[in-house]
Amino acid sequence: MQLYFSPTSPYARKVRITAQELGLADKIELIGIALTPIKPHDALRASNPLGKIPALVTDDGKALYDSPVICEYLDALAGGHRIFPPVGPARWTALRRQALADGILDSAVSVRYEQTLRPQELRWQEWVEGQWLKVRTALDALEREPPEDVVNIGTISIACALGYLDFRYASDDWRANRPRLTAWAGAIQARPSLQATVPTG
Repeated sequence: MQLYFSPTSPYARKVRITAQELGLADKIELIGIALTPIKPHDALRASNPLGKIPALVTDDGKALYDSPVICEYLDALAGGHRIFPPVGPARWTALRRQALADGILDSAVSVRYEQTLRPQELRWQEWVEGQWLKVRTALDALEREPPEDVVNIGTISIACALGYLDFRYASDDWRANRPRLTAWAGAIQARPSLQATVPTG
């Protein structure tokens, strides 16, 4: 298998952590690429017409995207129900948490593009503030209901979202007034799969 990724992508990190937790990392060839919404990558678009990472090319040549689909494929490849719980309350909680974490990332990545790619005279501060409101509201929800000490698609996704905030927005200190979420993050970030995929660049 081949995985198109960037070491700075939190979505690709989710896939890499999942692969490590499932014992599949050594079966995946990592293809590091650099791209932005205004600088597409032709080889990637040949596999993923959306031109987004991550994209996984399976051993039979099929392309899968995006991170939720790839992670569920890897879970099935490893026997199933290890990262994605079976149907029932635990599954819906894990999927809900994945959606919440991906929402945090969608907003945070959008702000990153707004502040680094859009010409300064065209930047929209009210829109940026609206994205940060989504992030703060989601973090407050996680503080009220911190995840359990389990490893599944929900907790992996949350760990990646918090890791991205640390990476790109360290000065904003998401930990302030969120002691329960802070304690949970410290524990999960010590796992080898997370240590091996800390974003760089």
